[in-house]
Amino acid sequence: MAVSTLHYLWPGSTALDHEVGMRRGMCMKETLEEIGTRLRELRELNRVSPEEMAEHLNVAVDTYNCYEDGMLDIPASILIGIARRLNVDTGLLLTGEESKMSIFAITRKGEGVEVERRKQYHYQSLARKFANKKAEPFIVTIDPKKESQSHPVHSLYSHPGQEFEYVLEGALKITINENEVILNEGDSIFFDSTYDHVMEALSDKPVKLLAVVM
Repeated sequence: MAVSTLHYLWPGSTALDHEVGMRRGMCMKETLEEIGTRLRELRELNRVSPEEMAEHLNVAVDTYNCYEDGMLDIPASILIGIARRLNVDTGLLLTGEESKMSIFAITRKGEGVEVERRKQYHYQSLARKFANKKAEPFIVTIDPKKESQSHPVHSLYSHPGQEFEYVLEGALKITINENEVILNEGDSIFFDSTYDHVMEALSDKPVKLLAVVM
């Protein structure tokens, strides 16, 4: 039995526009340099100085400048903090396109926006098309640290709000306010993200999470 698929077109768009958009949505990857350029342009349009943004994010000015220069990985929580300060959606920062959906938004397998990163922490946005989100869902993959690395791969960080993490694959060690918690496949945790926290893969295999930042 054949199954038909319905595609909705925005007023003024053509079938070709929609097809190109669908193709672009698949395996979309955004580089740090592209995102950094958008951060700078939007910040300047909003007349926010690097110092003001750094203070809002509770990071050093040099660190924030590295985000804009594409020289430093941008944690998902930092990206959300920037979007809230500039009163824009994270989808605009990730892709340069305004989020338009207000009733529901579907992200098919493999169509989430993935940010190319330099370290062992990768994330994929699952709701970039939905406007005015009150929470940000991501698929997060954390690679195991290399044998030569005796210290944690990621440093402690904090941000306003709350987080939910559900382990899809692997084993996760999460440290929150000096408390170490081990989570295995099927386990989850909900926590206050204003406390310092850090996550890392516990074994020699990557850990995959469903993360919701609020």
